[in-house]
Amino acid sequence: MAIEIKAPQFPESVADGTVATWHKQPGEAVKRDELIVDIETDKVVMEVLAEADGVLTEIVKNEGDTVLSGELLGKLEAGATASAAPAAAPAEASAPAAASASAPAAGGEDAILAPAARKLAEENGIDPNSVKGTGKDGRVTKEDLVAAIEAKKSAPAAAKPAASAAAPVVAAGDRTEKRVPMTRLRAKVAERLVEAQSNMAMLTTFNEVDMTEVMALRSKYKDLFEKTHNGVRLGFMSFFVKASVEALKRFPAVNASIDGTDIVYHGYQDIGVAVSSDRGLVVPVLRNAELMSLAEVESGIATFGKKARDGKLSIDEMTGGTFTITNGGTFGSMMSTPIVNPPQAAILGMHNILQRPMAINGQVVIRPMMYLALSYDHRLIDGKEAVSFLVTIKNLLEDPARLLLDI
Repeated sequence: MAIEIKAPQFPESVADGTVATWHKQPGEAVKRDELIVDIETDKVVMEVLAEADGVLTEIVKNEGDTVLSGELLGKLEAGATASAAPAAAPAEASAPAAASASAPAAGGEDAILAPAARKLAEENGIDPNSVKGTGKDGRVTKEDLVAAIEAKKSAPAAAKPAASAAAPVVAAGDRTEKRVPMTRLRAKVAERLVEAQSNMAMLTTFNEVDMTEVMALRSKYKDLFEKTHNGVRLGFMSFFVKASVEALKRFPAVNASIDGTDIVYHGYQDIGVAVSSDRGLVVPVLRNAELMSLAEVESGIATFGKKARDGKLSIDEMTGGTFTITNGGTFGSMMSTPIVNPPQAAILGMHNILQRPMAINGQVVIRPMMYLALSYDHRLIDGKEAVSFLVTIKNLLEDPARLLLDI
């Protein structure tokens, strides 16, 4: 029985997607619930799984093609068994055995290529059998071919010294360029950043926070915290989330958004936490952060980080948010002006902690200091509110007992 493989239903906030990777080729066997194809959207990569055991018979949408919700991607013959020679690789099968002196793939078999990788190989004269595949079941991916092409370009410069002892070992004047299309995520981030700067009256206010008390608290209780909360580690981000929640309660305009000519005040604090991934910066959201404990915040952030690295974040997890926190300090940033994530009205930027001399009660002492930055939409938030909001966060962090006592 033929089964149509269709694109998943996208949420209203996602117009379409792009076929990222086919993990199976026509003629190959698949098992029920096995990953067949990845669809990349503006926010996440969505996986399409096999509905039954069988054989992939046809690919309708190739890698790089744009697809809509529910659009036909390919076809699967349920209950069928795979043929001895996959239909997806006729070009490789018909190539003469002596066409290349390069090392063959493991076991002497022809390499299995994704369509995009096959096209790259043909355009650049690369023998697929000479490339070690890093994809599933040893499949040669597009990234593998790009690496092989770069290696091929640099090979002549490396080979010259061996051919002639007088040849200089210098690749002077090498002006190699590589052009690759933006991922949908990167393109969407670029679009939203330009939109934010074009449509907002965005300003940034700065302050600094003495991290002595937070660091002392963390140092004293981190082992007990981890033991009590089943391996959840106590970091700095949970303190900033809880301090932000309290400050947002006191300054509701910072937690609001603009919708046309209306101001929407949110009676909850959904905190977006910027997370770095291989695909770019993503911002999953801690829902109702005002109801979460420090342990729940840390657990949620750790889960988001792992999902981001594995490409498993869902669209729902990255949709919404009333306020965002980003931590450039993990990469050594000293100071920056983060860009507001519309339709939110503000974003808090954390930075690295440095030991600096500070004047405390007339004495110069060394303290662990961090610069804070609050970028905000001046159409909605006045300078006084923005500065007061940031001072509130500073005071809560410099005296963490305030978080517990609600003062």
